[in-house]
Amino acid sequence: MAKHEKEIVENSTSYGAAQIEVLKGLEAVRKRPGMYVGNTAERGLHQLVYEAVDNAVDEALAGCAKHVRVILHKDGSCSVEDDGRGIPIDVMPKERMPAVEVVMTMLHAGGKFGKGGYKVSGGLHGVGISVVNALSERMITRVKRDGKIWEIQFERGKTVQKLKPIDKAEGTGTLQWFLPDRSVFETLDFHWDILQKRLRELAFLNRGLEITLRDERVDPLKERVFMYEGGIVSFVEHLNDKKDPIHPIISTNGEREGVLVEVAMQWADAYSETIFSFANNINTTEGGMHLLGFRTAVGNAVNSYARKRGMLKESDPSLSTDDCMEGLTAVVSVKLEEPQFEGQTKTKLGNTRVRTIVYGLVNERLDFFFEENPKYARAIVDKCMQAARAREAAKKARDLSRRKNALDGSGLPGKLVDCTNADPKASEIFLVEGDSAGGTAKMGRDFRSQAILPLRGKILNVWKAREDKVFANEEIRTMITALGTGIAADFDIGKLRYHKIIIMTDADVDGSHIRTLLLTFFYQQMRALLEEKFIYIAQPPLYGVRRGKKQNYAFSDEELKAIIGDADPKEFVVQQYKGLGEMDAEQLADTTMDISSRRLKQVTVEDGVAAEEMFTTLMGDKVEPRKEFIQAYARSVKNLDL
Repeated sequence: MAKHEKEIVENSTSYGAAQIEVLKGLEAVRKRPGMYVGNTAERGLHQLVYEAVDNAVDEALAGCAKHVRVILHKDGSCSVEDDGRGIPIDVMPKERMPAVEVVMTMLHAGGKFGKGGYKVSGGLHGVGISVVNALSERMITRVKRDGKIWEIQFERGKTVQKLKPIDKAEGTGTLQWFLPDRSVFETLDFHWDILQKRLRELAFLNRGLEITLRDERVDPLKERVFMYEGGIVSFVEHLNDKKDPIHPIISTNGEREGVLVEVAMQWADAYSETIFSFANNINTTEGGMHLLGFRTAVGNAVNSYARKRGMLKESDPSLSTDDCMEGLTAVVSVKLEEPQFEGQTKTKLGNTRVRTIVYGLVNERLDFFFEENPKYARAIVDKCMQAARAREAAKKARDLSRRKNALDGSGLPGKLVDCTNADPKASEIFLVEGDSAGGTAKMGRDFRSQAILPLRGKILNVWKAREDKVFANEEIRTMITALGTGIAADFDIGKLRYHKIIIMTDADVDGSHIRTLLLTFFYQQMRALLEEKFIYIAQPPLYGVRRGKKQNYAFSDEELKAIIGDADPKEFVVQQYKGLGEMDAEQLADTTMDISSRRLKQVTVEDGVAAEEMFTTLMGDKVEPRKEFIQAYARSVKNLDL
C-alpha cells in the first residue's frame, strides 16, 4: 500500500462519533456569530437592534402596536419597547417552559411560522430575537400582559432569572433590553446615523407608526420621532425634496390575492432614476418580482398613452423601459405571507405572482392618471422621449468610441500607463489629477501592479447631464476605456481590469471638487464599483517634517503637533504640500502609493437614501439646498484652503 493511501485509511478510521459535535440551544450562534448577524463588527452590532425593532414593527403590521421606542443607554446597552400584544407568557406543554423563554432561548421559535400569530412578517427575514440574546452579556425581557409586568433575565443566552411578575400595570407590550457581548463584537459603539436611517425608513413604510430614537450617551441627549401619516408618499416627497418635480405624486395601494401593494412615484427634472423596493419592510436591494412588475407597468402605460395621443407614430419604435424611468423617483412596497427571498444577499423577492399583481395595480393607476391629467401626461411622455433621443445619441458616441479604440490597435487610451500584471485582483489604477502629478506617479509606481491614468482638469458633472453628454466628454471616455467595464446597458463588472481604483487628487479645494465629480460619476454610471467596494481615495500627507536627516510626514494638523511636541520649532523644517506635484517620485511613493506605508480610504454606499440625497444636494440643479448645506457645515471644515 502506498504511503498516502495508508494515511487516508488511518484518517477515515479516526473519524467517528467522538468527532461529531452537537451544539445545543444557542451555542451555535456564539460559536459562529458572523453566520447569524453578518459579522462581528459594526454591521453585526446594529443587526441586534434591527432584530428587536423588526419584532416590534411586526406587531404594528399585525395592527396591534402604534409606538416603538429605541433608547441608546449610557452604559452601552440598548432597549426596544413597543405597545403590542406582549410575548405570550403561558407555559408550552412540550417545552415545559413559558413561551417567552422559548422565544428567547431557542432558534426558530416564534409566532411567525404559520399558526396564525402573524399574517405578514418581516422578522422572519432576520435571525430572531434569540440570536440577540445569545450575543449579549446580559438581556432582560419584560412583558406587559394580564395586568402585570413579567420579567425574565438572561446572560449570554442562558436563563439566569426565571419569569416572574415584578409589578402591576395596565395595557400590553414588550421591552427588550440588551448589553452586547464585548467578547464577541469588535465595536460596541451604536451609530446614531445608521439607526436613524433604518428607523426613518420603517416609519415611512408603516403609515401612522410612531418610532422614537433616543440617545442618552450624549449631553444634552438627542431624541427624534419618526411618524409619517403619508407613508410612502411622504417617502417620495423626502427623496424629491431637492429636485424639481414635473407633476404631483402618483400613488396607489390595494390588496389582491392576499398581497398588499403600496406604490408612490413622481418624475422630476433629473436624469437618474431613484427606485426603492421593499417586501415586508425589507429593503430588496436586488429587486425582484415586485420591481419587475412595476417597471413593466410604467413602460407599458407611457407607451400606450404616447401612441394613443399620436406622440409616437406607428412607425416609431417603442420607448424602452429605461427611457421611461429617467428622472423617476418611486417607492414600491409589498407585504405578503411567506415571502421567498433569493439572491446572494437574500434581498431579491422571488414570488412570481407578485409581479402580475403589482403590474395590474400600477398600470391601472397610471392609465387613470394620464387620462385625467393630460397636461402632466404629455410632460412625462415628452421627458421619456427626450431620454430616448439622448440614448440614441449616446449609442452613436459609444460606437464611435469603440471604432476609435479598434483603429488604434491596443484598445486602451494612449495616456494610460498600464501595469504588467494581467490579474485584476492584483492590479490597481491611480486616477491622478493633472499631467504633472501623473508624471511623478509614473516614476514612483510599482510597474508590476500599479497603473497610472492622468486626468486633465475637471470632468463633467454627470448628475446634471444626459448619457450622450457623458460619452462626449473625453476624460470620461478615457476612464471608461481604461477600466474596461463599459457603462449603462453595456456595464459588465466581470470585465473590470483593476480591483482597486484609487482617486489621487491634491489636498485643496480643486482636488476635493475633482474627487467629488469622480465619485458622482461612479455613483451614477458604475454604482456596482462602489457597492462591491472597488473605489478608494488616496491620502497624501499635508506636511513633510524634517529634523536633521530624519524625515517624517503628517497627515493632519494633529499629527504635525504630535511630531513636533514640546520641542523648539526652529529645529524642524516643515513643508506644507499644497499639491501632489510638490513631492518628488520617492516621496509620493513612500507616503501615498507604497502598499506597506500608504493610507487609503475605501468608499462604500451603506445608505442609498442618504447617498442619493447628498448627491442631489451637492451636484443637482437647485442652488438653495447646496447653500443651506454649506452654511450648516462650514464651521466643521478643517484645513480650509482659501
